[in-house]
Amino acid sequence: MEKLDRKSEKRLKIKEVTQCESTGRMLEKARNDGVTLAFDRAAEMKACPIGAESACCKMCYMGPCRLNARDPYSKVGVCGATIDTIQSRNLGRMVAGGSAAHNDHGMAVLELFRGVAKGTILDYASKDPYKLEALCQELGLPTEGFSIQEMALALADELEKTYTQTEGEIPFAKRVPEKTLETWRKLDIVPRGAMIEVMGIMSRTHMGCDQDYRNLTKAINKTALADGWGGSMVATELGDVLFGTPSPVQADVNFGVLKEDHVNIIVHGHEPNLFESMLASVNDPSLVKIAREKGAKGINLVGMCCSGAEMLGRHGVPHAGNFMSTEAVLVTGAVDAMAVDIQCIQQALVSTADCYKTHLITTNPRCHIEGARHVEFEEHTPRECTDEIVTLAIARFADRGVKVEIPQIVNKGVHGFSHEYINYMLGGSFRGSYAPLNENIINGRIRGVAGVVGCVNPRVKQDWVHVELVKELIRNDVLVIQTGCSQIALAKAGFLVPEAAHLAGPGLREVCEAVGMPPVLGLGSCVDNTRILTAATAMVNQGGLGESIADLPVAGAAPEWMSEKAVAIGQYFVASGVYTVFGVGFPTVKDTKFHDLFFGGLEEQGLGKWGTTRDPHEMAQMMIAHIDKKRKELGIDRARERVLTDMASRRELV
Repeated sequence: MEKLDRKSEKRLKIKEVTQCESTGRMLEKARNDGVTLAFDRAAEMKACPIGAESACCKMCYMGPCRLNARDPYSKVGVCGATIDTIQSRNLGRMVAGGSAAHNDHGMAVLELFRGVAKGTILDYASKDPYKLEALCQELGLPTEGFSIQEMALALADELEKTYTQTEGEIPFAKRVPEKTLETWRKLDIVPRGAMIEVMGIMSRTHMGCDQDYRNLTKAINKTALADGWGGSMVATELGDVLFGTPSPVQADVNFGVLKEDHVNIIVHGHEPNLFESMLASVNDPSLVKIAREKGAKGINLVGMCCSGAEMLGRHGVPHAGNFMSTEAVLVTGAVDAMAVDIQCIQQALVSTADCYKTHLITTNPRCHIEGARHVEFEEHTPRECTDEIVTLAIARFADRGVKVEIPQIVNKGVHGFSHEYINYMLGGSFRGSYAPLNENIINGRIRGVAGVVGCVNPRVKQDWVHVELVKELIRNDVLVIQTGCSQIALAKAGFLVPEAAHLAGPGLREVCEAVGMPPVLGLGSCVDNTRILTAATAMVNQGGLGESIADLPVAGAAPEWMSEKAVAIGQYFVASGVYTVFGVGFPTVKDTKFHDLFFGGLEEQGLGKWGTTRDPHEMAQMMIAHIDKKRKELGIDRARERVLTDMASRRELV
């Protein structure tokens, strides 16, 4: 058991580190138990100010070189690298890492899809053949007279180009609005394939290679776009085909979803195939019978982090909490097993799980953790892994050996707003379109749309920035769409129910009440940010709001970001034309050429731009100001008057 240093005076008050009451209670319990969680580790670990501003270079061992961020042009690195070269290399490698993570995930989904199509993987099946056919048609693949299997195999071959192609344009470039794609081609930033783009930027950022921040920025954009319109989009679209396209479902969130009299199993990570198999295992009558024989009333499956967010929208599986709650939930003593796969898995989970006698089980060959039990997950025989996990959890329930303390807090929310459902919601089965959304933006009832996404970070108060930002946005008639950890933060705050419409401004409230929707729409996991790109494309294609994504009155934010994946996501939104604001901080030095390019120069090229602030209220005003600027450029900055049309007026329209 990792003990706290009782002499340490660095621990912050619980109300200063989290807005989540459940997490706060478990943090207090952990401290009393002598267990250190990430909140206290962050307080004791002083962040490197030079690294935070990307004023250091570790690309070779002549250094590492540290430049003065207060006077960035006063010196250069040993090799002569300027502050702009150093910043662009560092940010480029962050984008490469994030893009590689998402593309790796997307390629795993593609291989699962191909195995199902070939009939070599039998435990999964394509649950949405209609979307399969629609994707084939969108990508120009023949469908007339072709079987589902033939279409699936052709789609798998086409989407494989997303990763392996070395010339041309990635397949989903066909989805990009024409004017946006024209801008990309002019700037030479249309990605070819993920592998060559990630490899290319890693090569360019090596010591002694590309040393012009403007040329490096082109590679940064290409690599990021290979994520958003490449690997992440493949993961989302094929995930829908395999497991079903989400549609709204009510589900519970927070620690209260745990049940003391049940075997509690948490799945944490990003790959839905593990979770889907686990869902089958926990409902297996033979395993349920064993659990009951051991004294449990049943087996309770719960999600955390991003794969949990996917299962919220697809199956209504309850969700315990976001990234910064993954350790705290173990402190309840109620978790009999936590199964993890890839991404956002804290190594400290091993010691925390050990303290509370919980099985922490890694399942993926790309993510082993020292000290954790490993049970390999294999798509051809998935139940071998998930049945073993359930068996281990049942055995632990029978002999928990720790006191169970579950904060009885549950928050209900409506999740699963896919692009397809939004299209249906706005127009019905026969007239589905984005026309009502565009019209309500044009007439001013809805001011604009904001994507508030991403992580939580112990350097700021958990969930608070998300909640305060969104509260301000919807109060100003900005419709909010969400993914990832942000979605869970807002669900806990009660924003993901139709009844939350009263928190919105009068225009947005009127639309929400008419449609019966919340003012905040949950779209899924972090790879499902691509649903936002698809929705933005639909808004452009609908007409009336410009010809490119950069014309739209939209903005994005990652208020509590922490990972390389977040930087890659932010960059593919900026490269797509969206003003994107990050909280916590941003890894550039102000008043440098590279910083100015990212915070203004890219917009002048026809793309989006970056913004940053730690304050959620300032962040909201920055986003609203941008939305208002775009409304003015579109000539819709004044709300239309409502006119009662009489019969004579109608005749004039004929």
